[in-house]
Amino acid sequence: MSTELHLIIGNKAYSSWSMRPWLAMAAQGLKFRETVLPLFADGTSEAIKKYSKAAKVPVLVHGGITVWESLAILEYLADAFYDKPFWPTDPHARAVARAVSSEMHAGFQPMRQAMSMNLRKTFPAKPLAVDVQDNITRIQAMWNECRSTFGAGGPFLFGAFSNADAMYAPVVTRFKTYSVDLDPVSRAYSDAILNHPAVKQWYADAAKEPWVIEKYDTPV
Repeated sequence: MSTELHLIIGNKAYSSWSMRPWLAMAAQGLKFRETVLPLFADGTSEAIKKYSKAAKVPVLVHGGITVWESLAILEYLADAFYDKPFWPTDPHARAVARAVSSEMHAGFQPMRQAMSMNLRKTFPAKPLAVDVQDNITRIQAMWNECRSTFGAGGPFLFGAFSNADAMYAPVVTRFKTYSVDLDPVSRAYSDAILNHPAVKQWYADAAKEPWVIEKYDTPV
């Protein structure tokens, strides 16, 4: 039985959930094969169902194990490759990293709906709805707290790059795309994410994709 890591993802320009496990794996130096299935294209849903009945990306296939949902994939990777620092090693930091990652996974719908991920566009800043601004304020507060409490060992939320950073990297790209004004700590953190080699590679790959989704290319 093959033990190859095979990650099935959507367009790199638009698929925030796909970006998360891809970044985590790349940042930890894992070798894996990727299959990109363009979102909303004819036949894509059926193609994804060959890997997961949920019919959504991302999906990770590892030998005889199939895992779907970004956060579940990150947890699986941390278990399967326990010698890699997918989560902080300190128990307190690890607990907080999981909590902020879960909050991202389950929340911030107003921000996500108002700011669709699009790595190939930059839109000018504009007034934001109250619920969207509340999301942005909460995210920056978390980033500040993580950086001040756990970030001494590096430029990321818990010092070294972890699953928590993989969860928030697409948010950083949204703030860049929509020209969101950030506080100094959040700006420095965002710059660190955008300068990470794996993030730069994802952006470069996105720039080469031929697919365009019109509804994501026009700001709400």
